Amino acid sequence: MGASPVSSVFEKLQGVPTSAGLISWWIPALDFWPDLDGRVFWAFNHLISPLNPHWDTLLGLLNTRFFDAAAFGLMGVLFCWAMLEDSRPDRYRRWTSLGITMLLTAGIISLFVLRAISYGHASPTRVFQHAQHLSDLVSFKTKDSASNSFPGDHGLMLMVFAGYMWAFAPRRIALWSLAFVVILSAPRIMVGAHWFSDVYLGSLSIALIILPWVLCTPVATISDSTAATKRDSVLMTRTLPDRGARWIPAITMKK
Repeated sequence: MGASPVSSVFEKLQGVPTSAGLISWWIPALDFWPDLDGRVFWAFNHLISPLNPHWDTLLGLLNTRFFDAAAFGLMGVLFCWAMLEDSRPDRYRRWTSLGITMLLTAGIISLFVLRAISYGHASPTRVFQHAQHLSDLVSFKTKDSASNSFPGDHGLMLMVFAGYMWAFAPRRIALWSLAFVVILSAPRIMVGAHWFSDVYLGSLSIALIILPWVLCTPVATISDSTAATKRDSVLMTRTLPDRGARWIPAITMKK
């Protein structure tokens, strides 16, 4: 059998680009990422000023727990949209299983990042002495710095979600999920709580290394097979006589 479209996409994304990105970051002689990080940070930090109170307030709101909850709600809406677009009769069981698997994947990746990755660095607002801190200009609590900003945790979770949408949702919904990665991870970069490379090198490399093991292996079929098993059991219950119901568990185990 040939490779599935999902497997082909992730195989292309997993190899050379990921390796090239990691090598370009690891070799000290290559100043590409530090230079890019500095340019991106100062481009946005210069806009944070007492002279731009409306922009400061907007950027501050985009870096609150409230916005984080709203972003999670937007992902939920996109997930429900994908479920409703599915025409299969067992779509609710299927997408419930996919949702649980996706949350477990995100939790395991978060634990891996927390326990297994010893590298870390401070956010740009803590590195650059003359950086403007947004928290000094707004009257509410907002996040504009981090003692360890690597990798970008928000960006990584968004990429896990986008990976699942790309694998199981219709193409236009998958494209929306990719747009969410850029849009919803941008506020942390713009305010200086993350370096640009924290998200688009650190988070992206981790996602491209781990997600193919989940989405391009038998793990990806667990959700579908679970939903199919439940569907077949219901069909057997409707069609078999009452005395045959006790044989359903045995039939299900063989599947």
